Amino acid sequence: QVQLVESGGGLVQAGGSLRLSCAASGRTFSDYAMGWFRQAPGKEREFVAAISWDGRATYYADSVKGRFTISRDNAKNTAALQMNSLKPEDTAVYYCAAAGGSGSYYFYEYEYDYWGQGTQVTVSS
Repeated sequence: QVQLVESGGGLVQAGGSLRLSCAASGRTFSDYAMGWFRQAPGKEREFVAAISWDGRATYYADSVKGRFTISRDNAKNTAALQMNSLKPEDTAVYYCAAAGGSGSYYFYEYEYDYWGQGTQVTVSS
């Protein structure tokens, strides 16, 4: 089992920044690729960003590319999502997730084994 706890959400004005953190406990953190997803009200959960177990490979949804940066620190068992130039359409509950497969990173919810409880991000216009 891997337990994931997100933090860092909040209310920010458009154009501002937030940094989300995901603290992991349980099994060896570096055994897992990590991802961030988000779910806006009335919409399905969607992929945001992913990072390989060693941090060398990253991938982003087109909607956040150039604005968001995913990272991880295996020594501290944490992952992060730095969000800059935030837009009202970034408003959502953000989830971190861990995938234990053999690939570098994953894009689909079903590929992830463990999920955090989510943290709310609200961007005002």
